[in-house]
Amino acid sequence: MNREWLPIKTTPWTMGLILLALLILIQSSELPQRLDYWLFDKATTAAPAPLSSQVAIVAIDEFSLDRLGRWPWQRTIHAELIEKLTSAGAKTIVFDVLFPEPSAEDTVLAGAMRRHGNVVLPIHLSPPTAHQLLSEELPAPELTAAASSLGHAHVELDEDGVARGLYLFNGLGNQLWPSLSLAASSFPGNGSDTHPAPPFMNVRDEYRAVPLVGGAGTLPTYSYIEVLNQPPAPEVFEGKTVFVGATAVGFGDILPTPFSGLSRPMSGVEFHANTFSALNQDLLIRRAPVWVSPTLTLAIVLALSLLLPRMRPTRTIAACLMTVAVLLVAHFSGLFVANLWIPVANALLVPLLALPISSGFRLAMTNRFLNRQLDDLARSPHISVPEPSRRHPAQLLEHFQALLQPEGWLLCEGPNTLSRRGLTTADIPGNLEAGHWVHDSNRSWIELLRGNTTYTLGLILPNDLSREAIQRYLRRLHLKASEGHLKKEKPRENISARIERVRLATERLNHMQQFIRRSFERMPDGIIVTDELAVIRFANGHIEEWFQEPMPSLAGLPLARLLEGHDPRETPPWHETVSETLTLRQSRTVDLRIRNKDFLIHFAPFALPDSDQHGIIANISDISELREQQRQHREAIDFISHDVRSPLVSQLALIEQLKRDPSHIEKAQLDQLGRLARRSYHLAEEFVQLARAEQLTETRFYECEFLAIVENARDSVSEQAAEKNIQLQLQGTEDLWLKGNAELLERAVINLLTNAVQYSPADSAIDIQVYRAGHQACLTIGDEGSGIDADELPHLFDRYRRQKRSELAGVHGTGLGLSFVKIVVEKHRGEISVASTPGEGSTFTLKLPIADPLA
Repeated sequence: MNREWLPIKTTPWTMGLILLALLILIQSSELPQRLDYWLFDKATTAAPAPLSSQVAIVAIDEFSLDRLGRWPWQRTIHAELIEKLTSAGAKTIVFDVLFPEPSAEDTVLAGAMRRHGNVVLPIHLSPPTAHQLLSEELPAPELTAAASSLGHAHVELDEDGVARGLYLFNGLGNQLWPSLSLAASSFPGNGSDTHPAPPFMNVRDEYRAVPLVGGAGTLPTYSYIEVLNQPPAPEVFEGKTVFVGATAVGFGDILPTPFSGLSRPMSGVEFHANTFSALNQDLLIRRAPVWVSPTLTLAIVLALSLLLPRMRPTRTIAACLMTVAVLLVAHFSGLFVANLWIPVANALLVPLLALPISSGFRLAMTNRFLNRQLDDLARSPHISVPEPSRRHPAQLLEHFQALLQPEGWLLCEGPNTLSRRGLTTADIPGNLEAGHWVHDSNRSWIELLRGNTTYTLGLILPNDLSREAIQRYLRRLHLKASEGHLKKEKPRENISARIERVRLATERLNHMQQFIRRSFERMPDGIIVTDELAVIRFANGHIEEWFQEPMPSLAGLPLARLLEGHDPRETPPWHETVSETLTLRQSRTVDLRIRNKDFLIHFAPFALPDSDQHGIIANISDISELREQQRQHREAIDFISHDVRSPLVSQLALIEQLKRDPSHIEKAQLDQLGRLARRSYHLAEEFVQLARAEQLTETRFYECEFLAIVENARDSVSEQAAEKNIQLQLQGTEDLWLKGNAELLERAVINLLTNAVQYSPADSAIDIQVYRAGHQACLTIGDEGSGIDADELPHLFDRYRRQKRSELAGVHGTGLGLSFVKIVVEKHRGEISVASTPGEGSTFTLKLPIADPLA
């Protein structure tokens, strides 16, 4: 069984079933009910109900008990209170005091009640005991007859023990009594028989939640003893409903409320007074029908199950938050506007559960996708170049032997020799440091640590110009094992392991992309990649340089338009070549010329893997050098066919003439034969020297002194100058050290001096100056010859180029001498220039970089 055995998908069915299952499971706890109570408490305590001006409380408090004595008081005292309240104009008097047993003072109390006319007395439903069933406790018969109405004094405690409301009707069987607050407001008589039920059954009807005015002590409350002892106060009780009951601590019923809990509970008389205040203002809150909560919950489940799987993660969060907000607004609007308590706890739990479930599904799907992608990445090819520091010394030696071809080597593991040739352990220097090369002439040594083992590796390098470059290369190699190569501790958590795998895969992809990008940039050819409409989507730096178009303008430019703008042509037009590449899916190779340079562009169609998209990869190669070589090759063939063949043909003709008459060989004929042979030799020599100059590289450079090179060149042409009585005047005393090839430099100076002598008149002078100018060694050669025409100066260093003036004067050359000089100077990263005035002479200036400018 693999890790993807469970087909997890975010669908409406999976979302809906899981939400319903969780909701059913949550119903076994008290969470939904407690959440509904908490929302109700927060709403009613945040916005308390307004206080009705028609209610007041006469409290049987500690002060009254202290003055009037222990409870129960004589009923004449209650009659006196009724008389006081009657005189004060109280509209209704509600007693939250039980009078179940008859008393001799009932006549006095009943008389006071009749004189007032609106006195409400409570009844109490006694809970069942082991010896008695549930029963009603009514006031004494005489008091019951005198009371205007009777009402039950029961307050409903919710499951959490907090009083939030009561039943407007409560009783046994078919006799339902109104609550004290309802009896005080509507005077419904002694009860109602509209709810038939078996005898001795507690029947309750029409539950109402009570929005309290505040905590205990919020309603206007007056002490019982103070009302008795003071004159009537119409300004306090006029037209009001007065509730009389106990508020003393430990006396009477104590009710925790949303405002207080158990810290400061409310007395029963205060709760009934709050109920009357809310009833008088029509603020009592009804419970919504039982079917509302499950219907609302199912609707939310259905809506979120259909919507969330189709939404983006950010919109999922917004949808869940919006659902919560709408439910809360509906809940609070129902409480404060419609006086309706809608239980929304279950509906609220749906979005709160849906968000993590939806996120969990998405994470699971993402996890499965990442697992597949990571597995694909692990199987896909990637660029992996092991570091040299991880290779075994024996493997390093094998690679060095294949790459550098050393003349000898030595590999030791501690005191044991593993491989040797031309070196022994006695040759190992004593100052070796792990991971650092030590070079002694053409011998290079290094000490390597692999684990707890020490290896010593020595090489004998070729003792030529490449030795120094090889030693610099060896110093750049990192062969010292670093601590980062130690095995890292694998993460123990599954998510951490996944993150680590993603990080490694991302690094691998980044390395691959960087490798591809750098490979495209370092390719000698220009690369253009287009889409299926032949619009450029990628180009490397060569394209930007050759076409002189900034990279931002290249992206999005049609390929045909780019080519037409730089090399317009009619047959075949560029758009035809590009379109045929895409439509026929056939490669094309076409010549291209940009800014006097020759290119070859190869169009190759390609198709993206697992896609119908196609495009073109255009490879542009700079063949200017190749075309120049072809031109030079043709010129060389023409030169050989004419200049080289002519003296050879003349020599053969002269030899045949001498063979026909060997007895009459004249000296002039031999001199002519010698001149022709020397001319052929000079042509061959100049070809050889030119080839050597073209193949010159910096690996054949070494330190040489420029003044000595010029002196040797002067001495080489001194005999030729003496024949024409030309003075070679050398000026320069400073040693100027260069990094170059002294032999070819000397040949270049000889060519310049030879030309100067050849084109200078007899009995003249050639001025030679060697000096330093900044970081350059300079040479100037000035003659007093015929000079060079201005129109010939730009082509002076071209191959096989000869001056018309010299040819007409009878001075014949090959046209290779100055071309050789220019090539040698350019190979040494120098420059050469000429200044000439016809009839006055020419001056050649040669500048070469000094090897060490700070020396």
